[in-house]
Amino acid sequence: MARSKQIAPGIPARRPQAVARRGLKGLKKSEPEAPATKEVQVGGEKNGSTRLVPTSKAPRYYPADDVRQPKKSRKSPKPTKLRPSIVPGSVLIVLAGRFRGKRVVFLKQLESGLLLVTGPYKINGVPLRRVNQAYVITTSTKVDLEGFEVDPKIDDTYFAKVVVKGVPSAEAEFFEEGKPKPKGPLPEAKSADQKEVDKAIIAAVQKQENLAKYLKASFGLTKGQYPHQLVF
Repeated sequence: MARSKQIAPGIPARRPQAVARRGLKGLKKSEPEAPATKEVQVGGEKNGSTRLVPTSKAPRYYPADDVRQPKKSRKSPKPTKLRPSIVPGSVLIVLAGRFRGKRVVFLKQLESGLLLVTGPYKINGVPLRRVNQAYVITTSTKVDLEGFEVDPKIDDTYFAKVVVKGVPSAEAEFFEEGKPKPKGPLPEAKSADQKEVDKAIIAAVQKQENLAKYLKASFGLTKGQYPHQLVF
């Protein structure tokens, strides 16, 4: 590449371009720092005529201990990407949790990125649940859910736990320590939602031969079987 012409030895003709290449263009000159103190006139015979005071006053109140400031994160959460092999109606195998080994039907992906699945409950006892796609195996079996849409009210807030207000007495806490808390009955509204979803899915399952038995059977490996060699 030809060198740029020089006006004089050591001074290139295209000075602005050379400055821009080096990243010096747009740099502002550093302003002188303000002095830490300033001189103020003070009245009174015994106080003197002038006094040095700080330019910026220190805060009047401060914490006794050093308080750690939380580190600000510049990362923004991105929506979870759904695996291409998982589509509505796909039969998945749950690998973790209370229903590990069960086969479930995928309905839709929620805003949190979790998968909404169901057994259905009447076939294998798995209710409407949220599952992380990292803990499922996708199978080639699919249930035809054409024309079926999940109720929009079934979202992440639908599965939020109900907080019971009221502080128990100290005596009750002492005697109930270590015992599991009793679970409340399932709300009638959620039970009705489960029946409505099961009704549509069971009707689609019955159209395929032996699909109900396939969903009811639990998944497991015997000696000599390896999951990476199996075709699901």
